[in-house]
Amino acid sequence: MTQPISGMPARPPGDGPATTSVAAEQPLSTQQRTVLERLITRLVALTRQQSAEVWAGMKHDLGLKNEMPLLSRHFPAAEQNLTQRLDSAQQSYSNRQTLAQLTELLNVGNNRQAVSDFIRQQYGQTALSQLSPDQLKNVLTLLQNNELSIPQPQQRPATDRHLLPAEHNTLNQLVTKLTAATGESGKLIWQSMLELSGVKSGELIPAKHFTHLVTWLQARQTLSTQTAPTLHTLQAALKQPLEPQEWDQLQDYLQQTWQATPQSILTTAQVQDLLNQVFIRRAERAPEMRDPQPVHRPFAPLYDTVKMLSARPGLMLIALIVAFLIVWMVL
Repeated sequence: MTQPISGMPARPPGDGPATTSVAAEQPLSTQQRTVLERLITRLVALTRQQSAEVWAGMKHDLGLKNEMPLLSRHFPAAEQNLTQRLDSAQQSYSNRQTLAQLTELLNVGNNRQAVSDFIRQQYGQTALSQLSPDQLKNVLTLLQNNELSIPQPQQRPATDRHLLPAEHNTLNQLVTKLTAATGESGKLIWQSMLELSGVKSGELIPAKHFTHLVTWLQARQTLSTQTAPTLHTLQAALKQPLEPQEWDQLQDYLQQTWQATPQSILTTAQVQDLLNQVFIRRAERAPEMRDPQPVHRPFAPLYDTVKMLSARPGLMLIALIVAFLIVWMVL
């Protein structure tokens, strides 16, 4: 005869399954509802869905009508459904964060060209949206660790022409962004650009300064978000990175002017002065590309005639005789 386990009350045969079946048909317990609500709260934080939408979507997946209450027997499937939804939302959020960080870095220096070259060579793609999450993370890590080859931006020959309307519009858009980022007057920013370009108010900026002004404006906007800028962060903010000679010159300027090092935290005024120095030094060494102008040669016809006749001695002799006769007749 079977004996009950010591310390346990005797239980009639079949009582267990009946009790379990009754419990399964009960509404969700407080503990079960708390588990589901916590999962839904995390989902709402990662997505744009409302709590009611998540509840409705989960019931739909379980094949339940929206007005039908969840029972205890529904809990395992409901928990699994919400956990899967949460995993998917977390992955999507992580991908958005990676893409946002990558997009921000693309605006620094010539990173955009470097990334474009890398993903085309390594993955055979031309757009970030075509990369997998792991590929995006790999590109971000390489860029953050300075492990990508950053090409020097191509420089267009400088000219003496004035800014084209499209170039002026580009500068105006960058000034607007800088104004929004710093609160500085757009009029004062334009005045600074005119002074850097060496032109007076009301005059047009030469096109040869366009690339340098774009670099100056973009670097100012990037550095405006830095809480502790240094010479190193200034270098990273430049669309065209500093060359070794430029780095040495700025380092010396920093030491002589403020007794500071490349690691020293710079004030807003110091950052502005250093960016001005970069612009001035690059503008001064930019080659002047002028359209060739004809040189005034008043005696060119005579010179060309003599040159032609010297190549033909017979004609040269006849020309001398004619010239002698003309002079003799005049005299």
